Amino acid sequence: MSRRVVRQSKFRHVFGQAAKADQAYEDIRVSKVTWDSSFCAVNPKFLAIIVEAGGGGAFIVLPLAKTGRVDKNYPLVTGHTAPVLDIDWCPHNDNVIASASDDTTIMVWQIPDYTPMRNITEPIITLEGHSKRVGILSWHPTARNVLLSAGGDNVIIIWNVGTGEVLLSLDDMHPDIIHSVCWNNNGSLLATTCKDKTLRIVDPRKGQVVAERFAAHEGMRPMRAVFTRQGHIFTTGFTRMSQRELGLWDPNNFEEPVALQEMDTSNGVLLPFYDPDSSIIYLCGKGDSSIRYFEITDEAPFVHYLNTFSSKEPQRGMGFMPKRGLDVSKCEIARLYKLHERKCEPIIMIVPRKSDLFQDDLYPDTPGPEPALEADEWLSGQDAEPVLISLRDGYVPPKHRELRVTKRNILDARPPSGPHRSQSASDAPLQQHTLEALLEEIKALREQVQAQEQRITALENMLCELVDGTD
Repeated sequence: MSRRVVRQSKFRHVFGQAAKADQAYEDIRVSKVTWDSSFCAVNPKFLAIIVEAGGGGAFIVLPLAKTGRVDKNYPLVTGHTAPVLDIDWCPHNDNVIASASDDTTIMVWQIPDYTPMRNITEPIITLEGHSKRVGILSWHPTARNVLLSAGGDNVIIIWNVGTGEVLLSLDDMHPDIIHSVCWNNNGSLLATTCKDKTLRIVDPRKGQVVAERFAAHEGMRPMRAVFTRQGHIFTTGFTRMSQRELGLWDPNNFEEPVALQEMDTSNGVLLPFYDPDSSIIYLCGKGDSSIRYFEITDEAPFVHYLNTFSSKEPQRGMGFMPKRGLDVSKCEIARLYKLHERKCEPIIMIVPRKSDLFQDDLYPDTPGPEPALEADEWLSGQDAEPVLISLRDGYVPPKHRELRVTKRNILDARPPSGPHRSQSASDAPLQQHTLEALLEEIKALREQVQAQEQRITALENMLCELVDGTD
């Protein structure tokens, strides 16, 4: 009699756990826009959610610690004249977020560490270049201030947010609506899916499609694709009979899938969230009330089902915390933020371990907040892997960092010598003036802080005297 051998994996027993009621974010009017983005973005400092807004588009940004009921007058980030369709936090600055809208613009915002008194209405920069709605945003994983946007005009634009310039425009690759765009690990390639049912691997700097596969999934409903750690492409889509399906593909051989699995019959597009450190992929269907998760390995059948986290309420969207925002003391390997109709509920994925010590095997070094390249270096053809950090002592987000935008001097009429013109001489006085103004502002703020500290010390002394008097 043959014994069935159980596959060895440290992630076989991962389980999901919804946060306690007081750890959720209540009374948030989540957007009802019919768009297949996640509507939620999260980093180690803030939670951002696209919300309903009369006469324009808005999203709310909450400090992670601000759980419980959210005041109905809590300040929003407003500025778009039509609904916001996608938001994405900058991976190299936890206070910077980009938003894309039906109004054809992209806005980049600086979020203060303190709670603002009124709505934030002034973006640091507005990026205008699309002729139709902009529905997809994605920051470059290793280069500073490089942002990708994809619009209803079937164009992908890659921007330098630090100058407001278009670095690259890919406008003749996709004949129809782009459904998803994903960078690979070092940001040298893109994986795109399109309404024409074609999965493409694109080299953006060469402006070339380096590989493509027609009908990776045969159904007409939208497809999603993400790069895996091994350089494979993981896809979610639909069969011809409208069954949901997942696939794993090798870009060097697109003829046959590495793996192809049918899942269930449902209309919701499966949003894939991939963790390269554990090689686990979390699939969240819009309108589903469950999260399925799979481990991707080098052994057949390559995509291994682990488990399903189920709850009663359907999800309107989902946020996925970067690894550096997790609690390593609880063996937490992922945290998802599930959007309900009027609240956001954190869901924690845990590997059960008996020891309280730091688990090296669960937490390899992970991408930190430092970029590996400048925008011009990346554009010139350089590639670099993400700068990694250790989570052994936990991660403390750095203090507020200002994103400085230095726009090119449009009065400088000399033609650019190449795709990345260096700063012109006529920009220098402007930069000097900006530097002096910044130094003056820093000095004034320091004086204010000093005065506040003196005031706090005086109040504390008064408090001590009062306490001593009552004793």
